[in-house]
Amino acid sequence: MNTASAEGPGLLHRSGRWCARHAWRVVTLWVLLLAGLGAADHAWGGTFADSFSLPGTGAQTGADLIEAHTTGAGGTAAPLVLHTAGGTVAAHREAVAAAVAGLDRLPDVLSVADPLNTPGAVSPRGDTARLTVRFDGNPAGFDPSYLARVDAAVEPLRAEGVTVEYGEPLGQPASAGSADRVSEGIGLAVAVLVLLIGFGSVAAAGLPLLTAVLGLAVALGALGLLAGPFDFARASPTLAAMMGLGVGVDYALFLATRYRALLHAGAEPDEAVGRTVATSGRAVLVAAATVAMALGGLCASGVGFIGTLGIAAGLSVVVAAAASVTLTPALLGLLGRRVDRLHVRTPVAEPTGASDVWHRWALGVARRPWVSLTAGLLLLGILALPAASMRLGHVDAGAQSTARTDRRAYDLITEGFGPGANGPLTVVAQLDSGRISDPAGREDLAASLRRELTAVPGVASVTAPVTSADRALLLTTVTPATGPRDPATARLVHTLRDETVPHSLAGTGATGYVTGTAAAAAQTFTDTLAAALPRIVGVVVAAAFLLLLTVFRSPLIALKAAVLNLFSIAAAYGVVVAVFQWGWGGALFGVSEPVPVESYVPMMMFAIVFGLSMDYEVFLLSRIREVWLDRRDNHLAVATGIAATARVITCAALIMTSVFLAFLLSTNVAVKMLALGLGVSVVLDATVVRLLLVPASMYLFGRANWWLPERLDRLLPRLDPEGPAPASTTGPAPAPAREPGPEPDPVPTPVPLPGDRR
Repeated sequence: MNTASAEGPGLLHRSGRWCARHAWRVVTLWVLLLAGLGAADHAWGGTFADSFSLPGTGAQTGADLIEAHTTGAGGTAAPLVLHTAGGTVAAHREAVAAAVAGLDRLPDVLSVADPLNTPGAVSPRGDTARLTVRFDGNPAGFDPSYLARVDAAVEPLRAEGVTVEYGEPLGQPASAGSADRVSEGIGLAVAVLVLLIGFGSVAAAGLPLLTAVLGLAVALGALGLLAGPFDFARASPTLAAMMGLGVGVDYALFLATRYRALLHAGAEPDEAVGRTVATSGRAVLVAAATVAMALGGLCASGVGFIGTLGIAAGLSVVVAAAASVTLTPALLGLLGRRVDRLHVRTPVAEPTGASDVWHRWALGVARRPWVSLTAGLLLLGILALPAASMRLGHVDAGAQSTARTDRRAYDLITEGFGPGANGPLTVVAQLDSGRISDPAGREDLAASLRRELTAVPGVASVTAPVTSADRALLLTTVTPATGPRDPATARLVHTLRDETVPHSLAGTGATGYVTGTAAAAAQTFTDTLAAALPRIVGVVVAAAFLLLLTVFRSPLIALKAAVLNLFSIAAAYGVVVAVFQWGWGGALFGVSEPVPVESYVPMMMFAIVFGLSMDYEVFLLSRIREVWLDRRDNHLAVATGIAATARVITCAALIMTSVFLAFLLSTNVAVKMLALGLGVSVVLDATVVRLLLVPASMYLFGRANWWLPERLDRLLPRLDPEGPAPASTTGPAPAPAREPGPEPDPVPTPVPLPGDRR
């Protein structure tokens, strides 16, 4: 039995015990929350669509000027590509007119441009045409059922054998979400298998899954409701599912494992739940706070698109943590001592002796710390090498699967109009000067501008500049000779924006902007994120360092954690570059050709990987510090911490890796990049970092791991990761000079390690 400390059990201890004793109330509250959010999402929830608005940039200013001064330029334009295998599109004039009329009657449609009456909308051979539709919203966020109405409108064309494909962004809803459900199912199936093999107990396997799934459902309901008043990116639900499912299983598993260990040590069920929440539950909250903080740091990018992705993922992490420290204790309270009654093999909780394989592993690392440290850093360094050649860009429809209609539309445009037609650039000249207010001045400026634009290398064609109806703007379209993802197109955008357009308008009083799909959604977006990445890294690393310093009260441990995490992130970057940008095995993941790394992927990966790495760091160091405070023996603390957490961290990492890698089935290439990068990073973090680099460095640093200047100790707030809890009557008595810390659970005594310091 446990006796209460002089101060009595803390808040977390009491809350965990209350949840265990009032389990049905807690479960009912979570079910009601799920039902309420689901109903609210259905009634008032919004849709998800990408918005690459970049206020303050030249590309955004140019787009805003066009919308303000040009009739019919508002909304979002999407091409429908028409193609005939024989003959010309013009031969189907009546069918084209019928399709245009049908599309014009659809809801959310602002205008439809008949390609047979629009200059430049029909290819030189006449067999391909672009029918442009303007919608009052982004069609990427429309329900997939909307495409059925578009299909009905263009049926006259298909009835005559004309191929109709939907370009971006209209074609995106056709592939939305289907693969994600399969990915989630695969992740859950692998999680069941890993938990059954790793722990043997059916209840111990099912409880983390039940908690994670319920928490994820609540988070997705809340996210859908938030998508009503706020704009969230298309990848938000997928990213939230990846994070919520992964950390939800991890957090609940960590608590269930500690609970079962306490039961085996003789604690009463409700008291064991209270101690579990007071110890491991606090570690879960610290870990979740670290992940959410890292994801929240994405808001420092200043780009709304990135900030919403961080908020979506952070929301799922926060809900997962809340479910872990309330719903998990309730379910444990319902199971009581029956938690291991149904099993597929002898149930395992935590190691119980020095013969455990993880103790022997710790002994091997302690004998050769320099070898372990060098080998781990060398492996991460080799994997990180490709990251030095990373090229950021926008992965457009041309890199998607040919099973998607937007990819087929992309290919038809390339064949009919040239690769640059998939990303035309619009040059906008704002005519504010009186010297160019007369027709002759505008004609001279238009001729000069077109002449200089045509002379730029990499330009395929330039349309004759036209003046807006209010004579405020001069507009011309530049078609690159290369496709949107080609590095040459990026160089062309920079040349036009920084050199050609300013030089052409110099001395005229006009101001020039380069906008359009390739400039705004791709290159300007990429440039903005590349400039923001160092700021994000600095904010997240500094915040994580301060949090770990406060929690573990060790500058060396906090610094080591930040540095090692940077190594594992660099290695994950290297793998993503090698697979997608270099094309090493990209075809295995459904990417048929090398592509640049999606501009927002490195930023998202950094925030997520750094946060998840801190998850395992907190779990491991919490147990190490627990033993250190009790025994004041660095080697013993490291070995015991490794042994006590290795099984649960390994199983948790396998589950999270399977969840992430299952999303390689997604049709979105950016999601594939995130899935591979996150899966690789978790594997590296749970093996190379946690089993080699962390113990080796802590063995080498010895007692310096726990050094803290007295002045800094007084300045830092007290935030113990395990928290004060009732002292255990089992185990050794605390040292006389022991500082306030967690209650020690019974810990196994490993074999003596070389260089043990008492």
